[in-house]
Amino acid sequence: MKLNHNEYIPFLSEIKEVIKHTDIEYTFRMSYIGNVKPGQFFEVSIPKYGEAPISVSGIGNDTVDLTIRRVGKVTEEVFEKYAGDKLFLRGPYGNGFDVENYKGKELVIIAGGTGLSPVKGIVDYFSQNASEAKSTTLIAGFKSPNDILFTEDFKSWEKNMNVILTVDSAEENSKYNVGLVTQYIPELKFENISEAVAVVVGPPAMMRFSTKGLLDVGFEEKNIWISQERKMCCGIGKCGHCKVDDTYICLDGPVFNYTKGKDLID
Repeated sequence: MKLNHNEYIPFLSEIKEVIKHTDIEYTFRMSYIGNVKPGQFFEVSIPKYGEAPISVSGIGNDTVDLTIRRVGKVTEEVFEKYAGDKLFLRGPYGNGFDVENYKGKELVIIAGGTGLSPVKGIVDYFSQNASEAKSTTLIAGFKSPNDILFTEDFKSWEKNMNVILTVDSAEENSKYNVGLVTQYIPELKFENISEAVAVVVGPPAMMRFSTKGLLDVGFEEKNIWISQERKMCCGIGKCGHCKVDDTYICLDGPVFNYTKGKDLID
């Protein structure tokens, strides 16, 4: 008789590579065999320290990338690990982004800060398969040049799509655009705005004003997707920490079409 699988029990995963982006943000490339989508997340745990939900920021051959910010007890301890060490994972959880929704369309991806992590898999896909979208534009914003993630990836993305990289502030004569991501939305050009699609992920205020900017230029609500992940805890809908009205963010999301996501007040 087959025993029921306990979703709370994690598995060991080896760290294949550690990639430093900033002083407090590293990508841990973890061994993983199985299906996973951009926007899904894993629970990363260390015994005696706890666990934390981390979005998938890259999908490789038998690996997943988890980009982690050093902000608490669990992540502090994770940053003491190196290639060859192991971490406990469970997941992937959530629904993730489905690239099929964006194929053959004019696609805009707007990301703020660490919000680039959960959408990076979409950016990677359409960078590597540029012909599968009519066009792809990435607008990515960070606080400063020192806060930019995935700098090496930006170099390859720029070859295959329209990339607007902007920072909130920078030194004079900086090579970067300075300003909020929202200021670039009215400048976008489309062949057919009614069929264009968009993905928006970042801090709540950034998502609110970015989606408003898209609607103002003619996007339809049904053609916008967002990710709501700030409230997640257990990952499997048991703790109720992420429940908003009758919606469990970790189960029904974290990715939502805007027609649903606009009513989930964070």
